[in-house]
Order: sequence, then C-alpha cells, then structure tokens
Amino acid sequence: MSTVELPVVVGVDGSEPSLRAADFAADEAALRGVPLRVVYACRWDRYEGAALAHELGKPSEEVLPQDVVAGATRRVHARHPDLKVSTDVVFEEPEYVLVHEGRNASVLVVGSRGRSGMAELLLGSVSLTAAAHADCPVIVLRGNHDNRASRGREGRVVVGVGEHPQERVALRFAYEEARRRGVPVEAVRAWRCPAHESTDHPLLSDAPARLHEEQAEKVLAEALRDAPPDVEVRRRTVEGPARRVLMDAAHGADLLVVGAERRSGLIGLQLGRVTHTALHHSPCAVAVVPHRA
Repeated sequence: MSTVELPVVVGVDGSEPSLRAADFAADEAALRGVPLRVVYACRWDRYEGAALAHELGKPSEEVLPQDVVAGATRRVHARHPDLKVSTDVVFEEPEYVLVHEGRNASVLVVGSRGRSGMAELLLGSVSLTAAAHADCPVIVLRGNHDNRASRGREGRVVVGVGEHPQERVALRFAYEEARRRGVPVEAVRAWRCPAHESTDHPLLSDAPARLHEEQAEKVLAEALRDAPPDVEVRRRTVEGPARRVLMDAAHGADLLVVGAERRSGLIGLQLGRVTHTALHHSPCAVAVVPHRA
C-alpha cells in the first residue's frame, strides 16, 4: 500500500466517545481521500458498552465485539456512504494493537474512555499510550468534543511552534490539515521573560521583555519561511507559559497540533509537558505529531 493510500485508523470500544471518534475519523478519511479502518481490540469476548447497547436495542451483556465494529461502520456509512471501510476485531491489549496499527496508517484517531463528567477530565490510558508511542500522527478527541473534522466556530488549525528544525514536522502536518479543511493556520510561539532579567528602572523595565519577544518573532519567522503559498498563515507571539498560551489559542479551533519527540530506547510515555497538557485539557481535538530527536 502506498503512502497516499494509507488508511485513517480509528479505535472503537462501543463507548460514546469512541463512536464520536469514528464519526471524526470518517470525516478525516473523506477529507484525505483514503479508506477508513475500524479496529476494536480487547482481552474479553464481550464488552459492556452502554452507549452501543442502547443504540442496538440490546442488553449490554449481549453486545459482542462484532456488534461494536458493525455499529461503528453503520454510523460511518450513514455519514459517508461512498467511503471504503474495513474492520478488524483483535483479542489483544488495545494499547498494543493501536500502536501496531499506527505503523500502517496515515493518521490514528482515538477518543477518551470517560463515562462521567469527572472521568472525561482525564485521558484514558489507551489514548495516552497511542499518542505517546504511535509512529503516525494521532488525533485525540475528548468526550466533550465535536465529532466533525470540519470548520469550527472560527475555522482554523492552531499549531505550537518550537525552536528546533525537527519540530517542523508538526507544522507541515498543520499546513496539510488546514489545506484540506480550507481554513487558515494559526502558528503560535510562546515566550517568557525570566524574573531575574526584570528591572525596576522605569526607562529599562520593558527592555528584557522586548528582547525575548523579538527572539520569539525571529524563531517564528524562520519556522514559517517555507509556508505553502496556498495556505493562509497567521502568526502570533504570546507572552506566557506555552501550555497556557496554546490552551487559550485552541478555543474555537478545528484542531490543535503539537509535536512529540520520540527517543530510541525509552519505554516511558515520551510526552513533554506541553503535549501532555494539551491531551488532558485542550478545548478542541488534538493532533500529536511524532518526530525523532
């Protein structure tokens, strides 16, 4: 299978968040012009999914894995009748299966597993593991997110811009997603003036801050030097912690794009503080784009 034909893969488990993830993944596949692959992985032969059981008119204890993928597929075809869809049921740990599926996917889409208002504040372990270890970009939807990969209230893709060239992979992904949606990219660079550089002198009090802001503008300009001419790019430098700056910028956006460094030999989550915060608190869907150190 060529790179162009790599499918969008979505992990489903019968929960309402995963069914909304299937909707979003179907939109994403349609935008990309590639097939959709629906995967259900579990270590049991039955799944007590209340949302799907209600939709199927069955008691939850009678919902089988095949019902899970069939229910998701029906939703997808109702949304995109001509979309090519394949399905699979794998009796293995979901974390392992989805990371493995990411090796042959253009993008992996997952939802949260929260089943109550409090639980939805936290990201499920499956989604977190996929975002931390998959080889392809991973789009994570929290339980309260819209299920459409389309224009948000303001219609834009927000991307955090780092200093290092290898981090530009996330920027290129943001360009592609914005082009497909027909929306602008909002490239954001956060900056801070360390407290020890401040001064009480009235004529010099703004000097350190200006220097840091100018440096942020230079980093942003360099990163955007090769921006494609057919994508509108809006530049923003904002003073403050990167985590807070990006969360504020993401309000009303279609997608927030962040990078995640992959280090060989490490078995931990491999997610920086900014990415970790985005996955748990973003007001819109988050795309985690891996890059090598």
